Amino acid sequence: MILRNGNIFLLQTKGSSYFMQVLPSGHIEHIHYGASLISDMQYEKFMKNESAEEGLLSDMAKVLEIKHKNEGGNMVVYSKESYPLCLEVMPLEMSGFGKGDIREPLVELTFADGSSTCDFLFESAEISDELGSLETLPSSYDDLGKGAESAGEEDKAAPWEKDHAQQLTITLKDTGYDIRLKMIYKVYPECDTITRSAVLINDGDARVKVDRLLSNQIDFQQSGYQLTSFHGRWADEMGQTVSVCNAGKVVNEELAAGESGSRSNPFTMVSMPDTTETAGDCYGFNLVYSGNHYSSLSSNGTFLSRFVSGIQPTGFEWLLEAGEKFEAPEAVMTYSGRGFGGMSRSMHDFVRKHIVRGVWRDKERPILINNWEATYFNFNQNSLLKIAKEASKAGIELFVLDDGWFGKRNDDHAGLGDWIVNTKKLPDGLGGLAEKINAMGMKFGLWVEPEMVNEDSDLFRAHPEWAVRIPGRSHSVGRTQMILDLTRTDVQDYIIDALSKVFSSANISYIKWDMNRIFSDRFSLELPAERMKEFQHRYYIGLYRIMGTLTKKFPEILFEGCSAGGNRFDLGILSFFPQIWASDDTDAVCRMDIQRGYSYGYPANTQGAHVSAVPNHQTLHTVPLETRFSVAAFGCFGYELNLGELSEQQRKQVADQVEFYKKWRKVFQFGDFYRLDKYRFMVVSKDKSAAVALIFQKESRPNNDYLALKTMGLDEDAVYEVANRQVSVNIKAFGSLINTMAPIHVKQDGIIHGIIARHYKMNGEKDEAVATGSMLNSCGVRLNPDYGGTGYGEDTRMFRTGDARLYVFARVE
Repeated sequence: MILRNGNIFLLQTKGSSYFMQVLPSGHIEHIHYGASLISDMQYEKFMKNESAEEGLLSDMAKVLEIKHKNEGGNMVVYSKESYPLCLEVMPLEMSGFGKGDIREPLVELTFADGSSTCDFLFESAEISDELGSLETLPSSYDDLGKGAESAGEEDKAAPWEKDHAQQLTITLKDTGYDIRLKMIYKVYPECDTITRSAVLINDGDARVKVDRLLSNQIDFQQSGYQLTSFHGRWADEMGQTVSVCNAGKVVNEELAAGESGSRSNPFTMVSMPDTTETAGDCYGFNLVYSGNHYSSLSSNGTFLSRFVSGIQPTGFEWLLEAGEKFEAPEAVMTYSGRGFGGMSRSMHDFVRKHIVRGVWRDKERPILINNWEATYFNFNQNSLLKIAKEASKAGIELFVLDDGWFGKRNDDHAGLGDWIVNTKKLPDGLGGLAEKINAMGMKFGLWVEPEMVNEDSDLFRAHPEWAVRIPGRSHSVGRTQMILDLTRTDVQDYIIDALSKVFSSANISYIKWDMNRIFSDRFSLELPAERMKEFQHRYYIGLYRIMGTLTKKFPEILFEGCSAGGNRFDLGILSFFPQIWASDDTDAVCRMDIQRGYSYGYPANTQGAHVSAVPNHQTLHTVPLETRFSVAAFGCFGYELNLGELSEQQRKQVADQVEFYKKWRKVFQFGDFYRLDKYRFMVVSKDKSAAVALIFQKESRPNNDYLALKTMGLDEDAVYEVANRQVSVNIKAFGSLINTMAPIHVKQDGIIHGIIARHYKMNGEKDEAVATGSMLNSCGVRLNPDYGGTGYGEDTRMFRTGDARLYVFARVE
């Protein structure tokens, strides 16, 4: 809901308020963003347009506005007419250099006369029930109607459930030049989320150089906030880092990689140091963008804090011609007074319903098997069909053919760009292979890397000018490949045409879209020298055009993004592809931390997660098959190994895992996510009728008889049946301890030991309980004891370092 009383604006969600007003000078004062300023009753009255209540807005503004009555020492007064206004001490909606605000700016421009002073003042505002879209970049949307009202349940619904998304557009005009700045706000009441974007419009006759145009600026009226950001590298993404900003500046950025980045994800959080998972103010921020990004939290000497985010200014420049406009990416923000967990669940709801789109938005994702780690480049049609046959027996629903199916692609030195099937490997082509896979009861999927080209390829030999490189200079490569120049429309058209032919050549249900290197030697033969700093942003405008065209042309295909794992895990990609491969690291122990990091800003059903072979191909770590499954289940689930090389017992275990996941898939993929502690997750269905929890044993210790599982999110008034996922135990896991029971001496790992293990199956512990949601949320359920070295029985848990357990909760109706 958006309310306006003159030039006072309140953007209201179910649990937050965003409050601002236009000052007499024309600047917009940012008064408040955070906890709701109005009650449910007032919300209801506002929705009914009771104008008498709207008068409260001016009274509220007087209570909260900055009482700035005197000129600040060693500060600049904005103007004689506005004396004693000093912008440096004002919380503002936007800021530029030149008129006294010396803090981090939203916008930096250089005009034709060389001036860089920006002086944007309020011109107009418009509230609309229709949400607009950016023309060059993806943006959020709303197709939820009016919630419960549209379902005929208006009287039963909470006020915000009867509300719908709205848009506020505020137009500012520079006092010295013919240029306008539109600030666009979208309000999504049901998920406590507000978005912002900025559009510059050059109404003058002269060119303007855009040095910086960020997307978001939030001024907080105190210092001491902490910025939580997520950093890493290839195969080790989303490590959580916390930095307190009492003064100065803390920055989260992707400076030059050209992608949103495994090194620094664009999602950040701002909170006070005492905020916890369940309590305290927490703000979540993100960008609907896939290129270099920048965000910072700063605090000045007046104890104000400022958060800004948007396109990375370093290396960026845009020449805005007369009559043209430039769009900054949309920024996303959500607030919760219920700590990091409350913020995360609001952000998850927003991403699921207002970023992800298409037929797969609300559909359960299929269980897949990918051949990459099973075969790498060394495969043929028969070897693929053997893997597919075993996958079909296990109940897996989708077979994905990874890299190596096209051109002369027998390693990573050749073939990229030549999207023609290699008939030596696949004599029946993609169509014939897909038919055989379909006949086994599975769908067929394919890997592509369309943004890349190898020098050893027919495409490069035909169009060397399409590769990104500086003429006459040596070029830096990554994975022996070069990047195609997507700033060029002819390159965009080639990719669209080539992939359209591939996608139409077989019954393809899934596409994995990869991008395996960062940028270097940025240069386009089609851009003049003065515009070369526009290259990176123009690249993403081109990429989004390609993705948008293909996803509309093939709406039934499930697309999964990938960029050397999680190197481009962002809301820009999720605007086209419903899910993204979270990391090339499939080690379950590493994935616990990686997926936990993602969980702060991204829902589980946007994260690709697979079970792979051991020793793990990235870490050489050996983790039990059940642990690998338990962790991967909290994502878009699949396998990435050769099932035919597993033992008969392991294949049965895989089939059991697939059956279990199908039963609980809706909860895993669409449930509310809770971080119970560092090595425990939980998902709860929206109606709170079912839940699944994970306990991971980071380090086993003896004599642990006190383990309890304390839940979150269950219905306090409901009664639940609780049970663990019971797993079998291989007698070999006890090693030589078998001799404490065997009538003869058994050599560990010998022939007799193997025979006993094949024919004697031990069931793991069985934990069952019935309890109220209130009891489970407040106290938890006490679990059976771990093995402690003094004996093992049917109620004893074998819970070694690296083991995991899943527990399911079903409401008793």
